[in-house]
Amino acid sequence: MATYDWLIVGAGFSGAVLAERIATQLDQRVLVIDRRPHIAGNAHDHFDEAGVLIHRYGPHLFHTNSQRVWDYLCQFTGWRPYSHRVHALVEGQHVHVPFNLTSLAMLLPASRAQQLARALLARYGPGAHVPILTMRQQDDPELRDLADYIYHAIFHGYTIKQWDLPPEELSASVTGRVPVRVSHDDRYFPDKYQALPADGYTRMFHRMLSHRNITVQLGVDHRDLGASIRFKRMAYTGAIDAFFDYAYGPLPYRSLRFEFQTIAQERALEVGTINYPNDHRYTRVVEIKHATGQVCPCTTLCREYPQPHAPGHNEPFYPIPREQNRAIFQQYRDETLKLGKSVVFCGRLADYQYYNMDQVVARALMVFEQEVAADATHLRGAGHVQPQVAAA
Repeated sequence: MATYDWLIVGAGFSGAVLAERIATQLDQRVLVIDRRPHIAGNAHDHFDEAGVLIHRYGPHLFHTNSQRVWDYLCQFTGWRPYSHRVHALVEGQHVHVPFNLTSLAMLLPASRAQQLARALLARYGPGAHVPILTMRQQDDPELRDLADYIYHAIFHGYTIKQWDLPPEELSASVTGRVPVRVSHDDRYFPDKYQALPADGYTRMFHRMLSHRNITVQLGVDHRDLGASIRFKRMAYTGAIDAFFDYAYGPLPYRSLRFEFQTIAQERALEVGTINYPNDHRYTRVVEIKHATGQVCPCTTLCREYPQPHAPGHNEPFYPIPREQNRAIFQQYRDETLKLGKSVVFCGRLADYQYYNMDQVVARALMVFEQEVAADATHLRGAGHVQPQVAAA
C-alpha cells in the first residue's frame, strides 16, 4: 500500500502549484490525481490531427500584473510575448473589444463620433476604463444614450448567450471585466505581463510536476481510491458541491461545447478572437495560432457554444456570480470547517470564484503559505487522517 503525505485532487493550476510547493519546500510526498486523462486542467494544450497546437478547453491567454506570480511561473517556462486582440461583429463590421474610441469612430459618423469622444474624455479622462453598467447610469443624456447603444451592440446579447442571464442579474465583476475604454488601446488586457508558455501549457505543467516527491495518476477519481493508498491530508481543487455529494443541491455553473474546424491555410482571422454578440448561437471564434505563433500550413478555428452545466455530462467552467448562488456556496463552505485541517480547498471550482489564471496561482501560493506550510510542523508525524464528508 502506497503512503503519501498529501493527496491532491486535480492536476490544474491549483493542484500543480500546491504539489510543487509541498514537494520542493516541505520535502513531502505528494500524489496528484485527476479524473481526466491529462494534466494542466482546462489549460491543457495538444497537437490536433493537422499538427496545430490547440487549447482543448478554449483559449488560455496568460496575463498578470503580479510580479510574484510571474516570477514563480518563470521557473518552469520561457514565454512568448503576446498581446491579445478581439473584434466583435457589430452592424456588419468588426470593431475593437473592449469598445474604445476607435470602435466609436468605426460605427458612427465622423462628426458624431468626435463629439462623443470629447464628451467621454471630459467626463472620465484619458485612458479611463468605465464599466458599462456604470456608464448607463450617467446623468448626461448624451453619454447615457451612447452607453445604451454600446450595451445592446456589445454586451447584452453576448451575456445572454454566455450566462443565460442579462448583465444586470450578474455580479458587477462580470461586466466590469470588459469595460469601455476612453482611449485607442486595442489590447484586450492592459496587464504588465502578457504571454504564453513558449512550449505550451502542458509542457509547463510537466516541469511543475516532475519533482521526485510527486507522483501523478490520471483517469482516477478520488472516490475510487478506496484503501489502495494512505495519506495524511488532502487538497481538493474540484467542484465543492460534488465533494459533499450535492447535499445542498448542485451549484450552478456554465459549461461550454467546443467545435473545432481545420482550414488549409496559414491564418483565417485578422485577430485571435472574433466575438458574435448578436449573431449565431456561438459566442466567439478563436484562432489560437495568433497566440502560439506556430508556423504550419494549416490553422484550426474553435467555436464556443455556451450551455448549462449538467453534472456527469459536461465540465463546469464558470461559477455563476449571483448572490443566491453565493448563499448556497456558503453552506458548503461551512461544511468544510467541520473537516478541520484534514482537507484544504483551493481553486475556481472549490472556491466557487471566477478566477483568472494568475489569480488561481496567487490563491494557491497563499493557501500553501497560510494553510499548508504554517501547519507542517504541527502536523508532522501525525497519523493518517481520512477526510470524512459531514452529513448535511
